[in-house]
Amino acid sequence: MKIFQREQYSLFGGILDWMLTPLLLLWPVSLALTWLVAQGLANQPYDRALEYDVRVLAKQVQQGQTKFSLAQALSHNLRTSAADSVHYQVLDPQGRLVAGEPDLPRPPWTDGERRYGEVQLYDAELRGVDMRLAATWAPMGREGPLALVQVAETRDQRSTLATEIIRGVMLPQFVVLPLAVMLVWMALARGITPLHRLEERIRARKPDDLSPLNFQDVPLEVAPLVNAVDDLLCRLNESLATQKRFLADAAHQLKTPLAGLRMQADLAQREGTSTQELKRSLQQIGRASMRASHTVNQLLALARVEGTGAALIKQRCDLARLVIDVVRDSVPRALDKCVDLGYDGAEPGAPGVWMEGNPTLLTELVRNLVDNAINYTPSTPEQPGVVTVRLLTDTFGRVILLQVEDTGPGVPEAERALVFQPFYRALGTQADGSGLGLPIVQEIARQHGAQVYLEPARAQSPPGARFSVRFPALPVQPSSR
Repeated sequence: MKIFQREQYSLFGGILDWMLTPLLLLWPVSLALTWLVAQGLANQPYDRALEYDVRVLAKQVQQGQTKFSLAQALSHNLRTSAADSVHYQVLDPQGRLVAGEPDLPRPPWTDGERRYGEVQLYDAELRGVDMRLAATWAPMGREGPLALVQVAETRDQRSTLATEIIRGVMLPQFVVLPLAVMLVWMALARGITPLHRLEERIRARKPDDLSPLNFQDVPLEVAPLVNAVDDLLCRLNESLATQKRFLADAAHQLKTPLAGLRMQADLAQREGTSTQELKRSLQQIGRASMRASHTVNQLLALARVEGTGAALIKQRCDLARLVIDVVRDSVPRALDKCVDLGYDGAEPGAPGVWMEGNPTLLTELVRNLVDNAINYTPSTPEQPGVVTVRLLTDTFGRVILLQVEDTGPGVPEAERALVFQPFYRALGTQADGSGLGLPIVQEIARQHGAQVYLEPARAQSPPGARFSVRFPALPVQPSSR
């Protein structure tokens, strides 16, 4: 089956697109604006010339010249060119043709808007040809009525001038635009060169080189990314160092029970071994296998807890119910060791016992505290030990306090911080253990935003030990009536 992968995004191509796309989109807009400006620039000188011509013609009309002399005056005063044809028209106050072209259109103003000496320019057509016209009113004679005087010319020369202006402006742009694209391309290629150098430095590193990158010679915009990579490398280095130390300690802890298993198996296989000695060897093998199995289970539990990290799935939990279930499951083991195990505290479902957490990890935390207390509490049928599990709630402070108290020898003050280290076991105790229970407790508490305290349980001797875990509780929901 063919797998289709999404095309990888290119930073270089993305920046180039965002820079060139607006440039290419604005280029047609620039052409349109240039065309409009060129039309205006081309019209201005010709409009002034056309206005001058109509004023010259109006002056001739005002002087009262005849049609013959008027036409003769026009032939001398009107400026014409080979490209444009010029027409004129003079209408008396009644609209009758006095001289010139009879088919010229009338100006757009009304007769009531006649103003002497004012020139109005407008566009029209004459027999299908676009024309530019200038019109004004002039008296026929010194004191005569106002006559309409118009001069029109074709737009060929204006269009030619506008085209030359556009060509003069646009042609350089056809050269400048590709040059600008090439310069932008070269600038971007040069700008991302430090990224290529950084890539080469990373590729040239050895697999075991987890030292931070040097982000002093990278662009300012890439420095946060390099800083984040340095932080990741630092955390990865610490994680690998922890794993190496953990594996070394685990190998050391497993070496002892495995060596004991091998030694007892060799003793059982010797010739002349009595039944009593064989039974004793089998008992030692069973005890060593149980210790190895417990160590392996604790190692797996610690690895699972440390590997949970940010992926920890939390839900609303009743901590009282979880604690009571663990205490109930631990009663048979406590009875085998003649330990009086009891629970004292809030009932399941009571206000203030709810928290946000992972039920499996919280159960593991409580079980490790209870197992640790049972293991380290000396007990005999004549004088049984006591382990008490308490759950206290503070609904106002939104705190749940879990306490596991025993009547054992306690932990000296100098060793209270050491018992939370992996594989550490207090001296002078005969209890079996792997030294991983309390590190598991501390890691689970950290992931739930809780704090673990170790203090003496009593003032008399032996003081015993009391482990307290302070959890943040969920707010109490008001009951609906």
